[in-house]
Amino acid sequence: MFANACKLATVYTYPVITARRHFDRTIECGCAAFVVLNEQGWIATAAHLLAADDALQRSCREISAYHGKILGIQQEPELTDEEKRRKISRLKTNPKWITDVSFWWGRDGSRLREVRLLPEADLAVGRLEPFDPERFRPFPVVKDPTYLDVGTPLCKLGYPFQRVDASYDETGGEFRLSPGSLPLAGFPMEGIYTRTLSAGKSSDGRYEIKFLETSSPGLIGQSGGPVFDSRGTLWGVQSRTDMHSFRVRTRTPGKERIGDEVLSLNLGVAIHPELLVSYLTDYGIPFRMSDY
Repeated sequence: MFANACKLATVYTYPVITARRHFDRTIECGCAAFVVLNEQGWIATAAHLLAADDALQRSCREISAYHGKILGIQQEPELTDEEKRRKISRLKTNPKWITDVSFWWGRDGSRLREVRLLPEADLAVGRLEPFDPERFRPFPVVKDPTYLDVGTPLCKLGYPFQRVDASYDETGGEFRLSPGSLPLAGFPMEGIYTRTLSAGKSSDGRYEIKFLETSSPGLIGQSGGPVFDSRGTLWGVQSRTDMHSFRVRTRTPGKERIGDEVLSLNLGVAIHPELLVSYLTDYGIPFRMSDY
């Protein structure tokens, strides 16, 4: 059912690799996805993928405060050198402070510019630079949000199950992906459209925050990737997975006793096409919309 749709989706879906270097010099890499929208290089992805930049800024402030305390201790004239060393050694540090962050947007040298965020909807859009449109054709068609039928088969695409490692070049001040990290293999996962979830108004009052729920979970590595139908039409952008618990009555074979057991169901949650269409339209970002 999704064979041809996956061929289309792999043309407009690409991986984003986030590399973080910590205060203790360890390096952590994560992989997710983004959707290329048009020939100008605009993309859509999940806003939470960009949280590493905010974490870097927080860490930088805390590291700066830490070094400021060290400097203050070193300038205390009444302390001996040994007393200063002991006092400095008692200062608390966080080995997981982030000192460096890098995003790899599908190819070497690409940068994301003009980033616009709608955090309440977990939506981020931006423009890749440099960008060669011929490499990404055909661009996706976005689903007309007027026609959404519960039960429609949908598919997610992203990059789970990947092992990505990197090193950090102290001289050049940049990350280097380890040999064998690329290329990354896309992984599709099917489900059906189950319902629309409403989360109220955005903080500026401009948007109704809506999400599209699917009967299958989104896997780690599929965040920011597309949710599409059997024609390859883009229905949404994967955001998260919600877990719902429910009770069932169970009977143990050979025994009369009936008990309750708690089970869980994991459901995918994507940015709704109605919100995506409204946001792109408001910012003048071109896209094609389906006729069904």
